[in-house]
Parts: sequence; C-alpha cells; structure tokens
Amino acid sequence: MQLSSLKRTVDFLIYISVALGILLLLQLYSLVPSWLFYSVLTGWVGYLAVALAIATHHDAAYPVALILAVLTLLVSLPQPEHYAYVQAGVSLASATFAAGSVLQIALLILIPVYLLKKRKTN
Repeated sequence: MQLSSLKRTVDFLIYISVALGILLLLQLYSLVPSWLFYSVLTGWVGYLAVALAIATHHDAAYPVALILAVLTLLVSLPQPEHYAYVQAGVSLASATFAAGSVLQIALLILIPVYLLKKRKTN
C-alpha cells in the first residue's frame, strides 16, 4: 500500500471514530451515570482534537491517536455489559460496540505501519 493511500485510510478511520463517538454519546446520555458520560465525552473530545490536528497536517497527532485507540480498547473490551448487548442480538448498541472495536483495532495496526513506512521514506 502506498504511503499516501495508507495515510488517507488512517485519517478516514480516525474521522469515522469521531463520528461514531457522537453516536455513542447520544446512546449513553440516558443510559449511564453522568460521571461515566462525561468520562466518555472527555475521550471523544480527545479524538476530536486529534482529528482536527490531522486535518491541519500535524503529524504528531498520529501517536496520540494510537494511544487513544489503546485506551479506548482497554476501557471498552473488559466491560461485560458490552458483550451482553452483543449477545442480545443486533441493535444500535451492539453495532456501535462492534464497529468501534473494529475501528480501534484497525487503527492499532495501521498507525504503526504508516509511521514506520513514513520513517523509511524520510
């Protein structure tokens, strides 16, 4: 994969993560305690800041996006409630969890690949 297409893919996945975060926040607002909602909102603001930095060509945002992907998975995957949504069948909540997890895993793979390829070309 060319470096430019790899960068576009990573950028797109980060932007999709921000959009999916909006959907998640809308779902969580009435379901979780306020402290948890504001914790998730804080993480989403971090992703939004990274997306804005990437949109304005700040390459230092890619390692931050990698850290956010790790943190998102560390917080999300151990929660049994998330798997209960999936086991209950297809719903907006289960689709959001699955899509968000896949996005974060893709970012965990593609960001280091992009950074290594970029380093080799410089």
